[in-house]
Amino acid sequence: MSAIRLLVLGAVRMHGRAHGYQVRNDLEYWGAHDWSNAKPGSIYHALKQMAKQGLLHAHEIAPSTAGGPPRTEYELTDAGTEEYFTLLRDALVTYDQRGDVKTAALGFMVDLPRAEAVTLLKERTRRIEEWRASVVAHYVPEDGPGQLGHIGEIMNMWVHTADSERDWTSGLIERLQGGAYTFADEGDPFVGVLAEDEENPYATGESHPGDAL
Repeated sequence: MSAIRLLVLGAVRMHGRAHGYQVRNDLEYWGAHDWSNAKPGSIYHALKQMAKQGLLHAHEIAPSTAGGPPRTEYELTDAGTEEYFTLLRDALVTYDQRGDVKTAALGFMVDLPRAEAVTLLKERTRRIEEWRASVVAHYVPEDGPGQLGHIGEIMNMWVHTADSERDWTSGLIERLQGGAYTFADEGDPFVGVLAEDEENPYATGESHPGDAL
């Protein structure tokens, strides 16, 4: 799974309606340009593609009195909302070595009811255990990586990564069950997006032809 679709849909959804620069600004504010493929070109491309696919509705906005091209604001369609939650749920349960997908899912998990988020994370833990079992079927951690030559270091890394992911996920489940954070069925969740005129302290300063979108 690519993180860019989840990130863009989630950012637009937080605003209700957002133009391309707002989405880009939010993703830079979250640091996504460092931990994912959410670069300016890919953000604008994703917006246009998902509008063509019927996941976003594109609203043409009149140009400002100062001049310049018209700006397009995007809004999730019903299909876009369904796609967003499908991607979010899949990302929370999947034991995926890609850190950007996992990071994006955690950033949006409060859009789900608390009980569902906990259930999805428990499924993630089950899948981690399943993955680990498939590795140790061919590799005995207690015997050390040397049993398979230097290739054993790969399996050693996989086992340690699985153990770390399992322990961290179990800790997150405990925190959620203990009442941490505000979820969708409990009130207004935390929304970490920038206001229209709010300065982004993490902006890259990189311009792109799609900035007018």
